[in-house]
Amino acid sequence: MIVLSYVVSTRIDKRLLKGIDFIAKVEMSDRGNVIRKLLRRAVHEWYLDYAIRLYKEGKISLWRAAKIARLGLWEFIEILKKRNILLNYSIEDLEEDIKSAAKSGK
Repeated sequence: MIVLSYVVSTRIDKRLLKGIDFIAKVEMSDRGNVIRKLLRRAVHEWYLDYAIRLYKEGKISLWRAAKIARLGLWEFIEILKKRNILLNYSIEDLEEDIKSAAKSGK
């Protein structure tokens, strides 16, 4: 499998750079690896927060929110539980989730 990579440059303040360097030292790694790791985590968290927000606003179903968050349904439900977010689950949501599951072959 070929993995393409791209160069992205940005400016950061001294405090953030010190934090990155500290993490690199602790993890015995280099800045590039640390930055990639932190960006992956941040992007994952962004998707999760976005999915939760849409779900809480009633704009998407539970199943769709889990897909946006790139998580399994039960994993997403566990996160909602840990964050004390109530499930808004109607018969229509169940029907939509069954259709989505059938389409994805699960």
